[in-house]
Amino acid sequence: MAVRPIIRFPDPRLRQVAQPIGDVTDEIRTLARDLTETMHAAPGIGITAPHVGILQRLVIIQLETDLDPHIYIDPEIVWASPDTIRHVEGSVSMPGVTDELERPSRVRVRYRSLDGSMHEEEAEGLMAVCLQHEIDQLDGIFWIDRLSKLKRDRLIKRFEKLQRIAVR
Repeated sequence: MAVRPIIRFPDPRLRQVAQPIGDVTDEIRTLARDLTETMHAAPGIGITAPHVGILQRLVIIQLETDLDPHIYIDPEIVWASPDTIRHVEGSVSMPGVTDELERPSRVRVRYRSLDGSMHEEEAEGLMAVCLQHEIDQLDGIFWIDRLSKLKRDRLIKRFEKLQRIAVR
């Protein structure tokens, strides 16, 4: 297992659509382990292959209450509730800044696991938010794209300032 370098905003790969994985190979299983280790080191509760510059549809999520990470291969949202939830979001590719977004409070996701079998699961609350956030990333939608232009511009300026301070 290895911690891989995380690409940073505004890297254009963060806005590219990830490709389906298809067959689950040993290479994909290794990538899943590396992503898990990279997510823990960041630290974060969710990460995708595009966060490390690999444009494939692989998501890892591990909430504080989870003993093991959830691994989603080629995930897709097949249903979203009409009721919504507001939650503060951020990204391992844009550390140090967060903002509140509104998303459906429940979702149903279809995906494959590391053994290649198909699954469907429903999630609510924080897990639903994380799934939507990470699947957006796979679809080339960086989380700040869901903010108003004013909020997005302010957040980008704040991030750029943090980056300048970090370089000193």
